[in-house]
Amino acid sequence: MSSSIRLRAACFRAPAIVACLLGCAVPAAATASTLSRATQAFVSVPAGDIAIEHVRVIDGTGAAPREDQTVLLHDDRIVALGSHVETPKGAKVIDGHGMSLIPGLVGMHDHMFYPAPKVNPAAKDALYPEQGSSFPKFYLAGGVTTIRTTGSTEPYTDLELKKAIDAGLIPGPKMHTTGPYLEGKGSFTPQMHELTGADDARATVEYWMDEGATSFKAYMHITRAELSAAIAAAHARHIIVTGHLCSIGFTEAADLGIDDLEHGLVVDTEFTPGKQPDVCPDTRKASANLAKMRVGNARIQALIRHLVDRHVAVTSTLPVFETFVPGRAPVDTRVLDAMLPQTRVEYLKTRERIAAQKDSPWPALFTLEMQFERAFVKAGGTLLAGLDPTGFGGVIAGYGDQREVELLVEAGFTPVEAIRIATLNGARYLGEGDRIGSIEPGKVADLVLVNGNPAADIKAIENVVTVFKDGVGYDPARLVKAANGTVGVR
Repeated sequence: MSSSIRLRAACFRAPAIVACLLGCAVPAAATASTLSRATQAFVSVPAGDIAIEHVRVIDGTGAAPREDQTVLLHDDRIVALGSHVETPKGAKVIDGHGMSLIPGLVGMHDHMFYPAPKVNPAAKDALYPEQGSSFPKFYLAGGVTTIRTTGSTEPYTDLELKKAIDAGLIPGPKMHTTGPYLEGKGSFTPQMHELTGADDARATVEYWMDEGATSFKAYMHITRAELSAAIAAAHARHIIVTGHLCSIGFTEAADLGIDDLEHGLVVDTEFTPGKQPDVCPDTRKASANLAKMRVGNARIQALIRHLVDRHVAVTSTLPVFETFVPGRAPVDTRVLDAMLPQTRVEYLKTRERIAAQKDSPWPALFTLEMQFERAFVKAGGTLLAGLDPTGFGGVIAGYGDQREVELLVEAGFTPVEAIRIATLNGARYLGEGDRIGSIEPGKVADLVLVNGNPAADIKAIENVVTVFKDGVGYDPARLVKAANGTVGVR
């Protein structure tokens, strides 16, 4: 067993010291007093002494909801929680009757970019412009207080956005910034550098770690030699590597020491007949073949055991796959309102085209992916949650993160299990489980106050009243109003 695998295994056996895997700087937070005037315009509850009374607490640990609780905040921290907590004199009181408090969501596949309408799909002109103004607002409005960007087309922009958010200059979630895609020859967008070999992979990782990247994502055409070199360079500095793979199967990637695999079974090509080493097969044929398989298949079960044994996490991104299923994804007015008018027209046209498809493999693939994620967790695997705002544009920051939690419930997880996957699991994986991810005294006050009871009806997670980040309460309506109609351009 390699030293990096031993390190990762030790971390997963002891979640309290999972930070040993990452060794990266915890995102700095602006204090309430350092927020810019522009950011303060979105604040509805300034930090200080705050008492949220008579609220239902779903704490993110997977425990049953607790009714009629009082949660006390002091500046950026949770200081008390219980049914007999005394509200200090002078504290701002929030009446939580009929409301629920959950931890801030931790989005683990949350890009800052979004697909531009394709001019010529046959050419290499697919572009993914950065949504540096709208997406930080939409993430925060949706209750997402921490994200991992999980692949960047504009890594310098992501790094600068992180600095601006941390300094309080603009509102947005805490960002764990992933470096540029580690892609081999054959990329479909000019925004990706194509690696020329193992030395290039190593040098790319080392350069971007120096620039501030805290993780890396391997992509579809990377070779085993390139991935191995990238993992070795990243692990030498305690940085994790995830992947959306095609040229390399999940089993091979686990053996090479990868830490996380994006999207789940539906992108794993190792079951494709005639799969050649280091070659991404025809993805349509791979999907058609996988759609015929069942989760109980011996090879799929062996893969699950292998990933669990190697302590490889899987990131669920059900919202983007839902848009590929003909006629399935709901038409959400919030999503349409977020889009630039031209973007909305293109999205609806594509949606109609997909709805008319016959013999699509995606109904079967979507069901299989849900079953795989349930089986993976049942076997002891670590499942993370994200939205992936790519596809043909139907997945929007924040709203998609909420939809991910809803789809996890549809997949068979209980609401409290789904909330844990989308909060504490991600926090622990990022090495921040002792700071965020659950509602416990001493932890940072990253919280979401919603109307209703998500434990009884998970769609209540959409009814966001206030989002607390570092104890500062943000108004989601103001954030949304400032960002609506701009997705697709900024």
